[in-house]
Amino acid sequence: MSRPAVLDISRLDAAKTGFFRFRRLGGRFLITNDFGRWCFLSDAEFQDFISGKLDQSGALYGRLASDGFIRDRMDFQALTEVWRKRNRFLWQGPSLHVVVATLRCNHRCLYCQANSVAMKDKSCDMSLETARKVVDRIFESPSPAITLEFQGGEPLVNWPVVEFIVKYAHEKNEKAGKGLWINLVTNLSLLDDKKLDFLLKSGVNFCTSLDGPADLHNKNRLFVGGNSHADTVKWFKVIHGRTKRKMFRIDALLTVTRFSLSRWKDIIDEYVGIGARGVFLRPVNPFGLARETWDKIGCTPGEFVDFYAKAFDYILAVNRRRPFFEQSARIFLSKMMTDQDPNFLDMRSPCGAGVGQVAYNFDGGVYACDEGRMFSRMGDESFRIGSVHEGAYKDSVGHSAVRAIEVASCLDNQTECSRCAYKPYCGVCPIQCYAEQGDIMGRMPSNSRCRINMGIQDVLFERLREGKYDKIFQRWLKQKEPSGPYQKQ
Repeated sequence: MSRPAVLDISRLDAAKTGFFRFRRLGGRFLITNDFGRWCFLSDAEFQDFISGKLDQSGALYGRLASDGFIRDRMDFQALTEVWRKRNRFLWQGPSLHVVVATLRCNHRCLYCQANSVAMKDKSCDMSLETARKVVDRIFESPSPAITLEFQGGEPLVNWPVVEFIVKYAHEKNEKAGKGLWINLVTNLSLLDDKKLDFLLKSGVNFCTSLDGPADLHNKNRLFVGGNSHADTVKWFKVIHGRTKRKMFRIDALLTVTRFSLSRWKDIIDEYVGIGARGVFLRPVNPFGLARETWDKIGCTPGEFVDFYAKAFDYILAVNRRRPFFEQSARIFLSKMMTDQDPNFLDMRSPCGAGVGQVAYNFDGGVYACDEGRMFSRMGDESFRIGSVHEGAYKDSVGHSAVRAIEVASCLDNQTECSRCAYKPYCGVCPIQCYAEQGDIMGRMPSNSRCRINMGIQDVLFERLREGKYDKIFQRWLKQKEPSGPYQKQ
């Protein structure tokens, strides 16, 4: 008997079928639920599933029953524990604390999100007094783990404050006893052996930017009077050589601009060549200077997803020779293949701005997230939630802006997201929605990040359906690392 090739929703037997969402992908139906479970079904299997006519003695029925897709076979206690484990971040305070030691920078990147200032402008340096208050405020968070991340500008421009904060944070933690990780996001050009020795001794993780081969990197990341690519690669190799067997290490971040779209192979080869563990394929975001240069450097969601698919398949080929991961895939695959959420703040629901992360500007201003802090440079203080010079921790995390952001980033409040098959694995950034669409409550059908995340997950589920790469994916997920530069975008 022939089966219909399209969905006949009138056959749905709600008394037998548990809650699910679905998406047509690769000629099959992908079904998912809020516990993160998923399954591919043929047309015939899907019709039998929704009509409650699956063979109850079959393996497919058993799998769907154990995964919570069969209404009268749901183990609510077990499934509730799964949901709690996947959403454990809801019971923690801010764990990521972004500190802007200075807005000065010796680079003039085409996509600079921070709107950095010239090297001679010391008015945007954090003072030691403010630095002390910032660290004191950070340790008011009830989170058992703290990640302190230096951003900028270029943090090493204000070395005395960076050095002080590292020392004072360790001093505070001797009493607090938290899991403390310190990350330095730097272009590496101002690093020297003395600074490196101190940072390594203090267990600081490094994160730098590497946009590909020298011509591409230097085109994106202008360094007047210097060679950005040469400095980055030189110090990356030095730090990698000294830390590859230790828990603190160096990683690099890629920003994909229009100039990158045809260079996916060159970019991956560059990362492999310097000994990187992996690459984070991230599109340029519409913040800071990138808003002004978007027509020159920006790319459409479709262009980025096409770039991603080609680069990802090449990465899979590289894994025949050596382990090498793609970080967006690791984040999504962790949610798809395990019950662990890696707590990447831009891809969780709610997003965590103000309750998962907090940003501290050079003047002590407190912002719901680093992207919110970037808006202050454009004269928009919508996401400022206090100051370390006044008020208290509870005033900031309870600020009305934080509440609004969390409501806007809850996917159940988004019409399109609430019914999307990828809801269990995805997240929305209200600040990005605000930058692109003028409203923290984004309009998903035309939202670029939504289209990019959906495209990436299409690629991943298609590879999961093929079943040829499971060992590679499992190896990526088993790789241990501290909370580091990949905790946010």
